[in-house]
Amino acid sequence: MQVAAIQLDIEPEAVEANLDRAHEAVADAAAAGADLAVLPEQFYVGFFAFDAYPTHAAGLDDPLFDRLADVAADNDIGLVAGSVVESLADSAAAGYDVPATEGYANTSVFFDRDGTRRGIYRKHHLFGYESAESELLVPGDSLSVVDFEGLTIGTTTCYDLRFPSLYRRLLDRGVDCLVVPSAWPYPRIEHWETLGRARAIENLSYVIAVNGSGSFPAADATLCGRSTIYDPWGTARAAAGDEPTTLTATVEPAVVDRVRSAFPALDDRR
Repeated sequence: MQVAAIQLDIEPEAVEANLDRAHEAVADAAAAGADLAVLPEQFYVGFFAFDAYPTHAAGLDDPLFDRLADVAADNDIGLVAGSVVESLADSAAAGYDVPATEGYANTSVFFDRDGTRRGIYRKHHLFGYESAESELLVPGDSLSVVDFEGLTIGTTTCYDLRFPSLYRRLLDRGVDCLVVPSAWPYPRIEHWETLGRARAIENLSYVIAVNGSGSFPAADATLCGRSTIYDPWGTARAAAGDEPTTLTATVEPAVVDRVRSAFPALDDRR
């Protein structure tokens, strides 16, 4: 299976431009043979555009999600739609199971090739250090695990990378591929690269770590890019700099099986 990690150039609050850019990048990835595309965290509004969150929040029945489903269906590609600001009140009113009936969540949706919604993940760990995220958003309380074309894929988001227990829970659900839409800023490049590789090594799983590109002058923040696709040995099979680009790599369930058989460290857990 071919995976495309789309390191999108994200303009603060430029929702339509960001959505158009994402649509074009997904279409290009599909045309090049990708089976699954992954977008960055808050790819449509920009993670650090906190003041714009209430304006652009959307319930799960909002046309925004129909639009993203159409991107997947029109291009016959699986799509992890990075994340968006979810209006929990609107989702609750529509009958969805939500962690709170008011407020907002940092929510990623997994769409199948036909646009069917397969998984919903709300970021569990909210960044508090010099960030408004933990003040504005409600943490998620459930996992998203999707079987897609031979792989069992778990979704996490950005700061979650620092909490390995979450990944062990996903491992216990049979996950062999982890996707991590992110908005990781300078200067913590070493943390981003080390943590993504560590999650691959310790879980003997693929990790698709997808960051954005672009600056947020109001927050004095710049995304560091460096999207990377790691194999179950922790080897980078494709890696980016800080400019917008699309990475592609082949991910195979048989490789996970071979690695876990050759180095059965997971059998020694206590």
